[in-house]
Amino acid sequence: MKDNYKSVTEISGDSVSLEQVERIQNRYCWAKKYCESKDVLEVACGSGQGLGLINSHANTLVAGDYSPEVLKTAIDYYKNRIPLEVFDAQKMPFDDNKFDVIIIFEAIYYLPNFVDFLTECKRVLNDKGKILISMPNVTLGDFNKSPHSYDYFNIDELKTTLGASNFDSEFFGYLNVEDISLKQKIFRPIKKMAVGFGLIPKTMAGKKILKRIVFGRLVKMPNEILIEDCKSCKDVDLLTSGISTHKVIYCAATLK
Repeated sequence: MKDNYKSVTEISGDSVSLEQVERIQNRYCWAKKYCESKDVLEVACGSGQGLGLINSHANTLVAGDYSPEVLKTAIDYYKNRIPLEVFDAQKMPFDDNKFDVIIIFEAIYYLPNFVDFLTECKRVLNDKGKILISMPNVTLGDFNKSPHSYDYFNIDELKTTLGASNFDSEFFGYLNVEDISLKQKIFRPIKKMAVGFGLIPKTMAGKKILKRIVFGRLVKMPNEILIEDCKSCKDVDLLTSGISTHKVIYCAATLK
């Protein structure tokens, strides 16, 4: 299973839509304020586009991924700048009470047991430690599950699950579908129909063709999000209910 994740992960250097790059920039720009002078762990860091930005704000940063193939890109790029290792987020190789913040972006649905992950987070987090989560909005009609995924959560489900594990949670929305381009608005019902019939490509190569049709020119996924990239990041909306029309949901969960 480890090697399969490379087929569904957008690796540095891949051709992607500008929106995908902006999504990565935005979630790390959102996260960095929580990481200021903190001891931070990023799990499921992928090829590590956000590590440099977080490292520039954190007191310490450690990161890793379940897939050796995916993590190799980050290791080759960052070399000795940031400690990186392969590990399972449900069984972390770290001491108790070691971190102030744990980041897990676009990955909770790849965990076979999310509650086991939360149990590990409680063990390695300090008092009042935080988990920062980014996930797709599953309530949108054109949402499409990723291959190799397990459970997806809507806002209410995630809030309930976090609460049962002794975490308070706050939610934010990014990229409201009401603000997307006319071309994307026209394509969304077509995508919804394609999802219903199982016609969405399963691999990144197949999705690349689809993205070129929808988004036009593709760009290279950067190795690292830079501080100056944050200047173009959009604000996120605080969500006061479990209903949202945003493409991306952020959650800041604080250990009680």
